[in-house]
Amino acid sequence: MADEKNLVLETNHELGEIVIAPEVIEVIIGIAASKVDGVYEMQGTFANNVTELLGRSAHGKGVYLTIDEAGVKADLYCYIKYGVSVPKVAMSIQERVREQVLFMTDVALTEVNVHVVAVVPEKLATPDLDELFGEDEEEHE
Repeated sequence: MADEKNLVLETNHELGEIVIAPEVIEVIIGIAASKVDGVYEMQGTFANNVTELLGRSAHGKGVYLTIDEAGVKADLYCYIKYGVSVPKVAMSIQERVREQVLFMTDVALTEVNVHVVAVVPEKLATPDLDELFGEDEEEHE
């Protein structure tokens, strides 16, 4: 029998049941959200950061599911790139996540809440001091 946390899909009972773990849906949501233009990365926990340091990717980071009588709700915590429209990116995340979860698991999410944690500016290149001042100053000394 399926665990209370797992999702059991409506299927043909002659063949058996299909059970999806919430972690699978979290990974799908994490990948779908990170592929949206304007998303820098998803917010992770300390355990996710340690996992990434060890060389494994944590695709479900920044995603939290709530399963209750009303349905499945997803909360996403993400960093957005500087210079993009935050509402447009957030709505794109909501649409893409709903579509991918429905397409891949046949589970309709009741809510997709996007929490923008920070805006990340572009990294500027460190100036090369030799180019900036040139080698002429060394010859004058």
